[in-house]
Amino acid sequence: MLMPAIALVGYFVYVSIIWNLVVSVSDWKGLRPSYNFSGFGEYLDLMDDTKFRTSLTNNIMLILLFVPMSLVLGLFMAILLDQHLKYEGFFRTIFLLPFTLSFVVTAYLWRWMYNPKQGVINMLLRNSGLGFLAQDWVTNPDLVMYSIVFALLWQFSGYVMLIFLAGIRSIPETQINAAKLDGASGFYLYRRVIIPQIKSSSFTAFVILMVFALKAFDFIFILTGGGPGYSSEILSLTMYEEAFAITNFTTGSAIATIMFFLVMLIVLPYLHITYRRKN
Repeated sequence: MLMPAIALVGYFVYVSIIWNLVVSVSDWKGLRPSYNFSGFGEYLDLMDDTKFRTSLTNNIMLILLFVPMSLVLGLFMAILLDQHLKYEGFFRTIFLLPFTLSFVVTAYLWRWMYNPKQGVINMLLRNSGLGFLAQDWVTNPDLVMYSIVFALLWQFSGYVMLIFLAGIRSIPETQINAAKLDGASGFYLYRRVIIPQIKSSSFTAFVILMVFALKAFDFIFILTGGGPGYSSEILSLTMYEEAFAITNFTTGSAIATIMFFLVMLIVLPYLHITYRRKN
């Protein structure tokens, strides 16, 4: 009964990974396939490519800003909801709602909100007497990546909150009550008792955010298209443009292979730690 599923996964996942690696070292140019081995020169050429270096830099920037800020904001929201608020279910739904929406839908929403002339953000700033703060949020090369990070925080923080809240609620109530009897309360209770016990939740959220930051495509593709210029280009967009816009499949496959190994650097330690805990 498992063989059909194993065969499908094996073909569409593992065979595809191997095929992508073969293409990246081939001489395939244009629409006509060619699998003659041409060496690893494509990978070396990428190191000298300005567009690739910009994409890699933007990916690193996305990781350094988006991941830690999402973790901190999600943890703060989880702690807030853990105070047994009267309308906890309502607030939990409101916080989680952005993540339930499609990335394409939210990208179009933020694209409209960031519009320099008709966007709601600049309109609110102007109507409140703060027009000097109005900016070209996604058309200014110096602001576009920060605008992307802010929009992603809005969408992901509720999901991270749910992971942390599940971890907090899994802690035995007896431990928390014992800590309270010993005088722990407020910030000290969370810092010394609760947060150290949700390391697995923190690691899970970290891995999910890191993988998304590395392979994010649809959200940024709709919101900015990688522009202006290459200022919001990331590896997945560069791979798509090389492979499907200009049919340079060798370069696109090389970028996809690099992304695969970057993701593996994140996922394999997570799998190792998870397996070790179970054994």
